[in-house]
Amino acid sequence: MTILEARAVVTGSRTCRFLALAVICLAELLVVLDNTIVNVALPSIGVELRTSVSGLQWVVDAYTLTFAGLLLAFGNLGDRYGRRRVMVIGLVGVAVMSIAGANAESLGQVIAARAAMGVFAAAVFPATLALVINIFTDVRERALAIAAWTAMAGFAIAIGPMAGGWLLEHFSWHSVFWINVPIAVVAAAATLLLVPESRASVIGRMDLVGIAASITGITVLVWAIIEAPHHGWTSSVTVGAVALSIAVLIGFVFWELRTEHPILDLRLFRNRRFSLPALAIAIGYFSMFGFLFLITQYFQGVREYTPFEFGVASLPFAVSVAVGAPVATLLAQRIGTTPVIVFGLLLTGVGLYLGGQVAVDSSYLTDVLPSMVSMALGLAIVQGPSTESIMASLPLDEAGAGSAVNDTTREIGGTLGVAVLGSIVASYYATTMSPLLDRIPAALMNDDEKGFARATVLSVLEIRKREIPPFLEQQRENLILTMKTTVLQGSHTASLVAAGAVVVCALVVAIFMPWAPARTDSVMLAWRKNSESGTVDED
Repeated sequence: MTILEARAVVTGSRTCRFLALAVICLAELLVVLDNTIVNVALPSIGVELRTSVSGLQWVVDAYTLTFAGLLLAFGNLGDRYGRRRVMVIGLVGVAVMSIAGANAESLGQVIAARAAMGVFAAAVFPATLALVINIFTDVRERALAIAAWTAMAGFAIAIGPMAGGWLLEHFSWHSVFWINVPIAVVAAAATLLLVPESRASVIGRMDLVGIAASITGITVLVWAIIEAPHHGWTSSVTVGAVALSIAVLIGFVFWELRTEHPILDLRLFRNRRFSLPALAIAIGYFSMFGFLFLITQYFQGVREYTPFEFGVASLPFAVSVAVGAPVATLLAQRIGTTPVIVFGLLLTGVGLYLGGQVAVDSSYLTDVLPSMVSMALGLAIVQGPSTESIMASLPLDEAGAGSAVNDTTREIGGTLGVAVLGSIVASYYATTMSPLLDRIPAALMNDDEKGFARATVLSVLEIRKREIPPFLEQQRENLILTMKTTVLQGSHTASLVAAGAVVVCALVVAIFMPWAPARTDSVMLAWRKNSESGTVDED
């Protein structure tokens, strides 16, 4: 069978359409997994390459920075030159850069490889959702496909720690890079065979100014968020970077509203079925990434789990996301998107609040598990219907750009969640523990160990390994208990902040988003025509 024949079969056969969906979800799995799997390898990378905590953070953040900054640009390029083509290029690039990362001999090489992986991942991710929209034209099938796409994103985020933990128990840290290569190769080959090409039917002039402004504005903003905990949220560096990004993004908005062929049609944000679900996704990912940051410290620092044990303990989160997304999307088809999103946000808030009540001796089954399941179900309920509403508001020609908006809100929301909630916990923990650690005798902890202990509760794992005189054993246990209690107190405050953000978002959606069930694509196209003439009916 030729590629053209395979493409025709996919378009006409329901079975082959879902085979194409499976391939697209595999590509999505690779990209999202890369965002999390490397986290558990950081201690091993730090020991072998002898790097600082700041350097290790950039192993993670280099990927996030390039990925978030280029999503919108690659979404537009996919609309223009072919989404499947751009996705295959991205998959091949991820494989090549993963090989480079696996063979890296210095921290700089690892960071460079991760940054390049983020570039190519940005080519893959918007294309996945855009292809789903173009392959599934039936409203019900499209809802199911989007639910599967959404569930895979959440599932990949949750299983990252377990996958990384298993690899590290059997292989070196290089394995978290090598694992990408066969997945990327299989996904690229299957994409060429089973996934049909799609692109915009009308192609205008390339919006180079818009592309440059979007990359600059988003990249500087994400960098400012990532670096704010190090420089300080009110430092001249952070404030200056945020001001620069806002200025560039304002310029981007003015340019996009005036240029004939914009990279992003900003009129879409006048449609509440597009803008409010995008807000809900951003806040949802703000809470989820923040939650995962907090739960990582809890499982590995407070409960002292190994990376693999942490992965197993977090599996209910992944299962809940996988189950909740398709159910919520189908439910939204029946009763409307708004009530489902509002319920999901409130359920997420409940999970965050419960997570903030966890203590050092809390039971996993009765205290931790309900929080995780509530949080995961709430997120899944928000994601599926929100994504379907966003993409239903778009014509097929703009599926790539719209998908990029959907993805960019996730990344910025998630990055902000880790930065803000992580900063709250880190500030409270360091402020409380520093005076106590200053009084610890050198026989129990040297200056380097004290510095590590001031930075993170994960240092308890190193504190336990040190051989000390027997008469200091009780003092060590008291110190470890204090460290665990302190980080959980900080997590309680951070959880309340996240829960408050989710509840406020739920109120905004409930008040301003139409409650009637979403209309058909033909009506959405009529809305776009009305918006051009200035008579917009958002309901």
